[in-house]
Formats: sequence, C-alpha cells, structure tokens
Amino acid sequence: MSTATYPPPPPYYRLYKDYLQDPDSAPEPPPPIEGTYVCFGGNYTTDDVLPSLEEQGVRQLYPKGPNVDFKKELKSLNRELQLHLLELADVLVERPSQYARRVEEISLIFKNLHHLLNSLRPHQEKGRGAETSSGGHRNIRGTIAND
Repeated sequence: MSTATYPPPPPYYRLYKDYLQDPDSAPEPPPPIEGTYVCFGGNYTTDDVLPSLEEQGVRQLYPKGPNVDFKKELKSLNRELQLHLLELADVLVERPSQYARRVEEISLIFKNLHHLLNSLRPHQEKGRGAETSSGGHRNIRGTIAND
C-alpha cells in the first residue's frame, strides 16, 4: 500500500484552472460574515466591542469616561508597575510567604494596561487611515528607499 506525502488538492481547484487566461472565470468570493459565527467550537461575533473592566470583573485603576488622557494614564500605570515590581522583589527577599498579594496587584496593573492599550487601538487606526489617505505612505516609502 502506498501513501502520498501530501493529500490531493480539494476538488474545487478545477474552478480556477482557466484563471490565467480569463480572470473573470473564477467564482466570486463568499460575502463577509456578519453577526455571530462558530470557529473551532467557540462562538464569536464580528462586532468589535471592547468589554469594560467591570464587565470582566476587574477593578479599573484609571479614570472612567470617554475623555481619558491615554499618554498620562499609560505613564502612570507604567510607573506604578515598576514600583510594584520593586516591592515584589523586596517582599520575596524579606517575607517570601507574603508575595501573593503583590502578584495580584501586579496582575491588576497589567490587566488595566492591556485594556487601556486595547481601547487606544481604534484611535490609532483612525490616525493611520487619515495618514494613508493623505499620502503619508509615500513619504514612508521614500524614506525607506533612501536608507
């Protein structure tokens, strides 16, 4: 009995055999999925809604509201994280049995940093879209070509 190293191609490859001669002969791609869908047994939604920290059961360390100063809050949380890491090192040296509370505090800070960065992503994308549409990508390509 002989076995192939690679499986045979799926039968729908025949739909694309004349693509080079006539690109319009290929079938149209399926429409994008809207709403919910199942992938690897998990239910997902196409709505990109970032759940709040309270919905996730996490205490929020930065101010609530739509007008958050991302730069200031990220710097503040980063400084707080550095301080807690130093305190954790001190606790591990002097009182090793009391490290659990420090680890929980560090975990809380990381969750807040992560959430704050994820809430910043739509603002970054708007800026990138504006830059691309205004021709900023040409400047980037020119800079790369000159290097």
